[in-house]
Order: sequence, then C-alpha cells, then structure tokens
Amino acid sequence: MQSKKANGVKPAQRVIKKYPNRRLYDTDSSTYITLTDVKQLVMDSESFIVRDAKTSEDLTRTILLQIILEEEAGGAPMFSEAALANLIRIYGHASQSFMGSYLEKNVQAFTDIQAKLTEQSKTLTPEMWAQFMKMQNPVMQGVMGNYVEQSKTMFDKMQEQMAKQTEQMLGAFGIKR
Repeated sequence: MQSKKANGVKPAQRVIKKYPNRRLYDTDSSTYITLTDVKQLVMDSESFIVRDAKTSEDLTRTILLQIILEEEAGGAPMFSEAALANLIRIYGHASQSFMGSYLEKNVQAFTDIQAKLTEQSKTLTPEMWAQFMKMQNPVMQGVMGNYVEQSKTMFDKMQEQMAKQTEQMLGAFGIKR
C-alpha cells in the first residue's frame, strides 16, 4: 500500500471509497485494500476518511467499529461482557454525551503515557532495563497514579457539567433544588 500520488505529493486526507460489494478502494494508492490495511493506516496515524462510493456518506466510524469488532472477536478482547453491557446501557441515557468525551479523554491520556514510556525506553541500555524491571512496581505505580488522578479529575468535571445542566434544565421548568 503506497501513500503518495503519482506527483509525489501526499493529499491532506486520504480518501477510501467503500463499494456495495464491501470492497474498499484507496484513492491515494489506486488499489483495493482490506480492513487490515485500514487498521495499519490507523496505527501509522494516517489521516483518512471512508466514503460510500455511491452516496459519499462518511462511513469512517462504521469501518473503525468494524475493526474493533474484529479485534474483539479474535485473540484477547479488551472489553469484558460486563463492560460492553454497561456501555450499551449508557446509550440513550442523559450521560451518553459526557461518557463519550470522558472515554475519549481517558484513552488519549493513556495513549500519551504509553508514548512517553515507549520514548523513554528507547534510551535504556539492557543493564538499565534490568534495573527498571526490578523497580518496576514503584515506577509503574507512579505512572498509573498520574493516569488515575487525571481520570478522576476528568470524571469530576463531567459530574460538575451534568449537575449544572440538570439545574439549568430544572430551572427552565421553574423547579429549584
């Protein structure tokens, strides 16, 4: 899968067309690709959009969900049945929009921490790595402690926003707490 047009210039956003026969066509490389190829675009942080070939409807979320479904169905799933059931219960609930934002910020915070750890591990010699593994518990507790604190802060902000919106809504109906 190539990522440049014939003139050697990369487009701002890669366009992938989805045809009714479920095939995906990468307009950047002028080839048919698979979900595995789309997953690689995600892993490579490539900007892309998936459009229905007939209607031009944006299908990016649908394709990303399909990739997650395949990942969950194979090997080691990330979500337990209980976690999936809880996510389903949130749909249609007043907290749905807050939960999406909360999850997005948490996943980004976790990804940022993971990137920092990866970057720092590149400078470790085998001897330093052995030392790190011996003292991993306190170091990892510190890293995860920061993550948990960020998560708690985001959750607290989400609760405050929900409380404000509830009071505004009740106030609109003339109800005071």
